[in-house]
Amino acid sequence: MLESVDWRELVSASIVSADQLSHRLPVALDDIQNVIRYYPMRINPYYLGLIQTAHDPCWRQAVPDTLELETAEAGDDPLAEEIQSRVPGVIHRYPDRVVFTVSNRCALYCRHCMRKRKVGRDRPVNVEMIQAGVNYIAATHTIREVILSGGDPLMMTDEDLDRILDKLHVIPHIERIRIHTRIPCVLPQRITDTLVDMLRRYHPLYMNTQFNHPAEITEVSARACARIVEAGIPLGCQTVLLKGINDRTEVMRELMRGLVNIRVKPYYLHHPDPVRGTMHFRVPLSIGMEIMAGLRGHVSGLCIPQYMIDLPGGGGKTPILPEYVTKKEPGRWLVRNYEGRFFEYTE
Repeated sequence: MLESVDWRELVSASIVSADQLSHRLPVALDDIQNVIRYYPMRINPYYLGLIQTAHDPCWRQAVPDTLELETAEAGDDPLAEEIQSRVPGVIHRYPDRVVFTVSNRCALYCRHCMRKRKVGRDRPVNVEMIQAGVNYIAATHTIREVILSGGDPLMMTDEDLDRILDKLHVIPHIERIRIHTRIPCVLPQRITDTLVDMLRRYHPLYMNTQFNHPAEITEVSARACARIVEAGIPLGCQTVLLKGINDRTEVMRELMRGLVNIRVKPYYLHHPDPVRGTMHFRVPLSIGMEIMAGLRGHVSGLCIPQYMIDLPGGGGKTPILPEYVTKKEPGRWLVRNYEGRFFEYTE
């Protein structure tokens, strides 16, 4: 599983061209070239090794598809992140926290990425942009939490990430920092002892990652997650509901159980956003509701994430839940349990 290989070597050995991919997987060369002209590809050797058959869940997340070129009823930035960016790279949607996009590179260019308009395509994040973001955060006293995102913050060197964390950590009104990264899942070799020793200096520090299918939980990714948790960094998972990958209840149950077993707390189940180039991954909201109903009562409460939609136009994340209260009367509610049976509950 390439665990002992330096992560930088794996990134350098990534597949980034149609010709490289055609020598490893049975793909149509012209189709791949047409897609990556608009949306770049990077498949590192570790994640390539997770692909077992054509169009399996790992294939679908990593290998470009001509469906990405269908653009009907989709925009590049439906969540209005650019409008909410007070300075380049700082998305200030909620009063008390910001998303700080400190990198535009990833170890794997996920085909369902909600920032396809930027990741791997936009100009690299530079020192001046980082400092402008830090200055904005330092001057805005309502901000209590900073979420480092991208791209992927862990694609930075330890030294560059350390400098950013240090600048943020000393701002008096910043109470906590969160890192959003897919690295523990797609390039676990990056989670080195040196990295986590540096990160543990910046508590309270939290991390959210993204696993979308049980096949992504391997011995190597489990050990990477263990290093993070054992450094005192709470680790959550923001799974994305994806058509043909995890849109069946039994798959989601296995994934959520597997995450808890490696000490990763299911945090959000994201409904996919209507982003140009990703519409083929979208499923009806009713599918997500069925899956959530199929989790409740069948797996531990530890295994149940919040099902979230992100409202277009910058409305923010909103949870949606299956309806268990079926009737309300003064002092009396009628409630359906996970088995579909009805019970009276007296207030």
